[in-house]
Amino acid sequence: MTTHKIRILLVDDHAIVRAGFKMLLATQETIEVIAEASRGETALQQYQTLKPDLVIMDLSMPGIGGLETIKRLSQRHSDALILVFSVHHEQVYINRALSAGTKGYITKNSAPELLLEAINAVMLGEIYVEKSLLKTAPTPSTNDHYQSIITSFSAREFDVFKRLAQGMSVYNIAEELCLNYKTVANYGTQIRKKLQANSLIEIARIADDFDKAR
Repeated sequence: MTTHKIRILLVDDHAIVRAGFKMLLATQETIEVIAEASRGETALQQYQTLKPDLVIMDLSMPGIGGLETIKRLSQRHSDALILVFSVHHEQVYINRALSAGTKGYITKNSAPELLLEAINAVMLGEIYVEKSLLKTAPTPSTNDHYQSIITSFSAREFDVFKRLAQGMSVYNIAEELCLNYKTVANYGTQIRKKLQANSLIEIARIADDFDKAR
């Protein structure tokens, strides 16, 4: 009797990370990695062609980025199952990923067994979030004005906003997100204008308060 394998599309811009995924998943008889992608645009095309059972996706990628990819994939394919595997542990990333349509969220420093547990849970129709990431108690400190503005940011604006809050330069953000320097500078100007923030310190404070309130 043949058992249907879980057909997985891996989406991460680092080849070494994808190689690690494949080595781990290759130990499972019920799992098969059928394709890989290094950016969201390619993942959308491959999903359309291959119709995998599950997409395992990073958030920080060049091009349209992970959050926008999840949003577009979920809009085009309402039955798509997506599991985020990210370095970001902040609650705001988890919330945005879940709102965009992902069914699971774990971090890259989690134990290998957790990835397999998450895959099985999502395939069973569950929403899976790594236990250590679950919000314990609300600590609201950002007023509704900033909450509303940040929540309305586009996926790319949010990517730039978080990196500005971490103290990254426009040049480094452009390099990391594979965007034009001027494009990132324009995003930065829009973000400052929307938040009425005059400095990176102000942006960092707003971001910190927003994270705590989520």
